[in-house]
Amino acid sequence: MRLIYISLLCFFYLSQIVSNCAHSAPYYEDKIIRMVIGYSAGGGYDLYARLLAHTMPKYIEGEPHIIIQNMPGAGSLLATNWLYNVAPRDGTIIASINRGIAFEPLTGGEGVQFNPLKFGWLGSLSKEVNVTIAWHTSKIHSANDLIKYEFIAGGTGSGADSAIYPALMNRLLGAHIKLITGYPGANDVNMAMEKGEIEGRPSPSWSSIKSAHMDWVRDHTIIPLWQLSLTKHPELPDVPLAIDFAQTAEDRKVLEYFFARQDMSRPFLTTPEVKKERLALLRKAFMQSAEDPEFLKSAQELDLDIDPISGMAIDELLKHIFASPKKIIERAHEIEKESITKP
Repeated sequence: MRLIYISLLCFFYLSQIVSNCAHSAPYYEDKIIRMVIGYSAGGGYDLYARLLAHTMPKYIEGEPHIIIQNMPGAGSLLATNWLYNVAPRDGTIIASINRGIAFEPLTGGEGVQFNPLKFGWLGSLSKEVNVTIAWHTSKIHSANDLIKYEFIAGGTGSGADSAIYPALMNRLLGAHIKLITGYPGANDVNMAMEKGEIEGRPSPSWSSIKSAHMDWVRDHTIIPLWQLSLTKHPELPDVPLAIDFAQTAEDRKVLEYFFARQDMSRPFLTTPEVKKERLALLRKAFMQSAEDPEFLKSAQELDLDIDPISGMAIDELLKHIFASPKKIIERAHEIEKESITKP
């Protein structure tokens, strides 16, 4: 009898443990997630983040409330440093930061206090594809023409993408781009192109062209010459990738360094050391949100491009770039510095 009693008692306690485990509340129930945005309210990063914050809770077990916190400063460097060094590492913080910040440690960026390989990357809501475009009256009609003839393009100033990319194309692809700088903004460059003062633009994003000048696309008044990215935009299947014109394997590696950030143009991440199962849950919810019909409808209404990549894909992309030989990084940094004084 004593043995039977002990067996029944053990069975009772075991069943209680199993029952408690089965009915334990999800981790995120009654939790608040902070969505930290590295920019002020109203800009592109802010719009993407607020849209995600509205959609994502329904795909997280426990349906936590997500609140927005803007933390502008130094092109989102302030928010990135805070995320790495101060934020709680429990999966209750999600951040939206500049696409290029993750690459700053490679070139010794001033004020960098983080290792991007240790973050929990959730994914990116979009890939950015930049293009070199010629006005339809220009003598330049193809990527090969960029290599054969001089192309007079306009930009806003040294140090910007519109200066860095022409330096890359001239040095590594054999292009002959003469850059006219000093325009106050993109609209001024566009007006100069329409007036025939310049022949085109070296590196506007395809999404910004469509948003501001869909008539150019519709009426074929611009000619996309090549795409400045690692992968083609689905709307430009016949426009070649500039990287495929690289003259050597080393040149291609340098271009990969610059173009990698295009594939994660709207990145979201959480702190290091978040538990694996919690990170997996957030990553899954992120990708589900990016495919949500209401989310996609709202993005379309806001003219936001959605072309998501996963957190694991960002992990692999960063590992690949950070494994680049030292001489590749040094060449990239040299070209970047050169573009500041000599586009």
